[in-house]
Amino acid sequence: MAEISAAMVKELRETTGLGMMECKRALEEAGGDLRQAEDLLRIRSGAKASKAAARIAAEGVIGAYLAADSRLGALIEVNCETDFVAKNEDFLAFARGLAEVVAQDNPADVAALAKLAVGGENVEAKRQALVQKIGENIALRRFARLQTTARLVQYRHGVKIGVLVDYEGDDETGKDLAHHIAFAKPRYLSRAEVPAEVVARERDILAARAKESGKPAEIAAKMVEGGINKFLAEITLLGQPFVKDDKQTVEKMLAARHTKLRGYRFLVVGEGIEKKSTDFAAEVKAQAGMAAR
Repeated sequence: MAEISAAMVKELRETTGLGMMECKRALEEAGGDLRQAEDLLRIRSGAKASKAAARIAAEGVIGAYLAADSRLGALIEVNCETDFVAKNEDFLAFARGLAEVVAQDNPADVAALAKLAVGGENVEAKRQALVQKIGENIALRRFARLQTTARLVQYRHGVKIGVLVDYEGDDETGKDLAHHIAFAKPRYLSRAEVPAEVVARERDILAARAKESGKPAEIAAKMVEGGINKFLAEITLLGQPFVKDDKQTVEKMLAARHTKLRGYRFLVVGEGIEKKSTDFAAEVKAQAGMAAR
């Protein structure tokens, strides 16, 4: 049997929101395969699919830039080790400068960005100097850039979430879209963009759950199709209930306001990065001891 580490249990717990011992048993049954263990838990418990924000852990900020004509914008995630440094003005200024460099110079990737200049100084040299000055590791993780012939709106929720929306319509609708995306964090724009393998995996889980329910085949099939429709609505921007009026979808809201959504980007600090725990192994042992009593 594969060894089940405390870190594996922690990751599965954060993904599914279920109990520690339940996650440990699922991992044991799945032979240490995290994805298979998640599927087992979702089949048995009805746990929702993991969301983008479920594993936010690392510190840092989203640097943002929007050109004066609102047709060019960029976001960049810059990570550090502690929240204290994330509030440092030198660190914040570095992130803002990098966002402008991304917008203006359009680098292919982070490696290309590191070779460019920010404030008249090489980006990598500036990063290293900041590491020495602040005393923490600083990393440029990823960025997003949009350029349009229409209009961009930019929104940051604090410094942890950044959104860019490319749209044709009025300012209020653009801002509403950005706020909605920051709140709901849609993985895809529409159903047509959802990869076939993502839908297939969800269908397999729903089918297994329906089979365990013992319902007749005809009812089970309807349960699966209903579940797929709900899943697609949850992960696609156009299918989500609009945050300011959940009685209509974002798609219907846009149609009512005669607004065209051309595209969007958003970044969430630490998405998918696991932060070091103080002593999670001890926590697991303590929980296991309590369960054994």
